[in-house]
Amino acid sequence: MLTIKRVPTVVSNYQEDSGEPRGCGRNCLGKCCLPVSNLPLYAFKSDARTKASSPSDVDELPSDFFLNTVLLGQVLFFPLQITKYLLFFFVAFLMRFWVSQWEDRVGRGLFRYDVTACETKVIPGKYGFVAQLNEGRHLKKRPTEFRVDRVLQPFDPAKFNFTKVGQEEVLFRFEAGKGHKAQFFESAAVDEANTPNIVAINVSPIEYGHVLLIPRVLDCLPQRIDPDSFLLALHMAAEAGSAYFRLGYNSLGAFATINHLHFQAYFLSMPFPVEKAPTQRIPIAKGLSQSGVKVSKLLNYPVRGLVYEGGNTLKDLSDVVANSCICLQENNIPFNVLISDSGRRIFLFPQCYAEKQALGEVSQELLDTQVNPACWEISGHMVLKRKKDYEEAPEDYAWRLLAEVSLSEARFEEVKAYIFEAIGLVESEERIESEENEGTPYQSSTPIAPATHFPEGCLVLQ
Repeated sequence: MLTIKRVPTVVSNYQEDSGEPRGCGRNCLGKCCLPVSNLPLYAFKSDARTKASSPSDVDELPSDFFLNTVLLGQVLFFPLQITKYLLFFFVAFLMRFWVSQWEDRVGRGLFRYDVTACETKVIPGKYGFVAQLNEGRHLKKRPTEFRVDRVLQPFDPAKFNFTKVGQEEVLFRFEAGKGHKAQFFESAAVDEANTPNIVAINVSPIEYGHVLLIPRVLDCLPQRIDPDSFLLALHMAAEAGSAYFRLGYNSLGAFATINHLHFQAYFLSMPFPVEKAPTQRIPIAKGLSQSGVKVSKLLNYPVRGLVYEGGNTLKDLSDVVANSCICLQENNIPFNVLISDSGRRIFLFPQCYAEKQALGEVSQELLDTQVNPACWEISGHMVLKRKKDYEEAPEDYAWRLLAEVSLSEARFEEVKAYIFEAIGLVESEERIESEENEGTPYQSSTPIAPATHFPEGCLVLQ
């Protein structure tokens, strides 16, 4: 058994060792409290025909309502359905909505540190890696509670999980609506027949607005991708409607710190380096003609990965990626996922850093940084724990660290073959010369407005 002496990040104020069980009465997310609770509810449009290639309709809610209103904002006191006629009058008000929701939790003292005080800069160089000095995230750890060489492990209720989180850390429930319109309710009773999806703050945030999406919290699912939960994450990205809002997923063995199914998400007002990296389209002879999904591989980037985009519907894209993740899980291959461009572009990174760590194959220089490269680091947002590293790290440091994460070219091609076989894809012999020679740099399909409503501490120094 591979073991690594490492401690994960604290993501909830209840993630602490305690000599005695807390029991009920804490207004928690467990079966003792949640089924009789009333929480804010965002009911997203769940039409199966929802396109993966175009923004959501805005007939009933402003396009920025979910991101700037629900996630960061204060709560309205009535069910909200807004027509295009009223859109103009609400936009200015809603821009402040999400901010006050986040600031409300700051005022209650629920965060372990002030993330807006963390220094952030772009590392000079070709790739534009983003470095953040986040010394607070290194404090108050708890011992690793699972094996690092097993991607799939059973849920253990005795260890920390999100049912132990207090409801004051919850922002809202995120559920599929019953019609073709998104709705928001300030307070709605939890349906005892359907375990809710929860969006809660990460109390050790990487960036402003850092939240956790916890699918079907009462089902106590282990950290493993399934088609329904992955589609839920894509719906969240689509509802946010901003290329600056991304979701990430880390498997066990790829630096997930909690064995309870969850995705992470936050807002960073600049492109990630991986989003700008060129890609090469993989021509598929069989398997994707009905879905409209395109598969590419990254070029000229330190971590090898696959890029999925397009799709006739959001579900088409979700199914292809979810089944790819399931293949990796079942073959015990650790991986990370970045959901980008409002759910229309997804990066999948098989990785091996923890394995190299356990086998003593990572240099002491990199180990001393105590950086565990998960989805955010792999995407180019380097969260550094030491001031020395932040002030002195050049671009080649970020490249060397991420290169240790990547599978070798031969191993990557082998893993790609596993995935394609599992999801029924047959690679064509033809090559797409233009993309092979030049790549396809990232261009968001979503117009991006300036993020002037975010605190100055969140701005990136160029």
